[in-house]
Amino acid sequence: MTTEELIQDRPLSFELEYADEHEQAAPRVVEHGGEAAEQQQHETEEHRTKKGQILALYEDEGVTDIAQIVRRVGARPSYVAQVLQQAGYLTGYFDLYTTTAREQNVYTRFFRNVLSFKTVEAARESVQKIDRLYNYFERLGDRAGQHQAMVLALTGKNRARWSGKAEEAQIFSEWLAAH
Repeated sequence: MTTEELIQDRPLSFELEYADEHEQAAPRVVEHGGEAAEQQQHETEEHRTKKGQILALYEDEGVTDIAQIVRRVGARPSYVAQVLQQAGYLTGYFDLYTTTAREQNVYTRFFRNVLSFKTVEAARESVQKIDRLYNYFERLGDRAGQHQAMVLALTGKNRARWSGKAEEAQIFSEWLAAH
């Protein structure tokens, strides 16, 4: 399911389903099996890896709704999307944790291999590259290209921050504040 399809189907409820931590997955109804078959199915799912569960839901049961897979497997939406993308079942899904190496739009090729925050020096080099691209798009009058540079800097800031790299995150944050 593409991002456009997801947005068209349920623009707000799609996001809200992830936020509702108290919502439990609906119990699985097993035809001709009763409680014993339902219990056996539940135990089989527990022993399967999350990746295996995601793929089985998609392939075997035809569950294509990411939110439903998330609820049933207990994984994060990013992980579910990553597994489905690697298997070739999902295209067009991007978030903070999906790779920047995938084609997202026409600007992706300019920003490939630019983002790095392994060390403070790597973060500085990354910001310098982002800045050069930002200025390049500014000279062209390409506001969308500038916006993409800012999105990449924000992605770097957030990824560094959530990886516990405060100093590296600050480098991206300072560049963003200046632009």
